[in-house]
Amino acid sequence: MSAKPFTIPIRILPDDIDFMGHVNNSRYLNWVQDVVLQHWQKLAPAEEVASKAWVALKHEITYRRPAFLDDEVIAETVLEKIAGARSFYNTVIKRGEDVLAEVQSMWCCIDSKTLRPARISRDVAERCFGMPKKQERFTGE
Repeated sequence: MSAKPFTIPIRILPDDIDFMGHVNNSRYLNWVQDVVLQHWQKLAPAEEVASKAWVALKHEITYRRPAFLDDEVIAETVLEKIAGARSFYNTVIKRGEDVLAEVQSMWCCIDSKTLRPARISRDVAERCFGMPKKQERFTGE
């Protein structure tokens, strides 16, 4: 079982539209970054948000349908697993019930001063992100 989904609305801007008349593929990755970082900022304690930052290590994206300027789009992400300084997210970009893109991504938590990898504490993972207490789901400490 994973943590609860976190959702944000996406505002499509005219600059997001490419020469084919739909949202450029690169924008989807910006949306993934937006929803993952907002998830962290909303749920983590203020001292954790202030002392840590995130860098993307890997994204695997499957595009299903195009998005257009006037579409109402959301990004929904789920934190699936924490392993040391790494976190694994699944994000779905949707327009209504239509899935536009599915993204699996891996992120590294870093100390914002030293810029070195930093583990998420077991307590923060359990309290804030609803991660199960089972060892196979959390391998950070």
